[in-house]
Amino acid sequence: MKVKGKHIILSFVLLVTGFILALSYELTSERSSALLPGFERQWEIEDELRNQVIMEQTANRKLQEDLRLYQAEIRDLENNLASLDEEQEVKAKNLLEDIERLRKLVGQVPVQGPGIEIALEDSDYLPDGANPNDYIVHEFHIQRVVHELFVAGAEAVAINGFRLSHQSYIQCTGPVIRVDGNTSAAPFVITAIGDSDHLESALTLPGGVQQQLVNDEVTVRIQKKSTLTLEPYLSESG
Repeated sequence: MKVKGKHIILSFVLLVTGFILALSYELTSERSSALLPGFERQWEIEDELRNQVIMEQTANRKLQEDLRLYQAEIRDLENNLASLDEEQEVKAKNLLEDIERLRKLVGQVPVQGPGIEIALEDSDYLPDGANPNDYIVHEFHIQRVVHELFVAGAEAVAINGFRLSHQSYIQCTGPVIRVDGNTSAAPFVITAIGDSDHLESALTLPGGVQQQLVNDEVTVRIQKKSTLTLEPYLSESG
């Protein structure tokens, strides 16, 4: 068969098109593989923070509802104080203890007792060519510790002296964080009042919070304290 000029042109066009498609696919694959680890880490962080926010919001709603119920019961008891019998007196005492516990959790009253201090510091080693952001303490590291402490039964928690309440928030701004609007720099010392043995065990479980932080290149130091004092919650506005 005689090869015509238009056949040669068509073959050349198809050859060039195939080459362009192959090159485009290769570049796209390389770019995707290069960005994938970063995107995966960012997605994991965002997913973890989202879950923590949901859990904290659920816990906050539960505490607020408990507080409203207890306050209503206190008002009822006060109205009938003169006619309290022994059983009611015991109930009133237990109720007052529950109210005091909730006031501690929401930061309304000072708290004193045994507990632990957890110091989180940026890594002192930065490999050549590494991203510095992968070797510093971020807000999600602090949130992991705070969440674990509350779950383990901490009565009160503070970050660099700033007492946390049921509505506290932690934000990362470069090398510093903001706790309810108050700026704080590393090292970040998280103070918690409660059973020091139990709190330490909760953080140092194999594969637990401490191990996760170490894997993220965060330096972690935990110290038991026989006596700690945390002042009431104070917002940025006072």
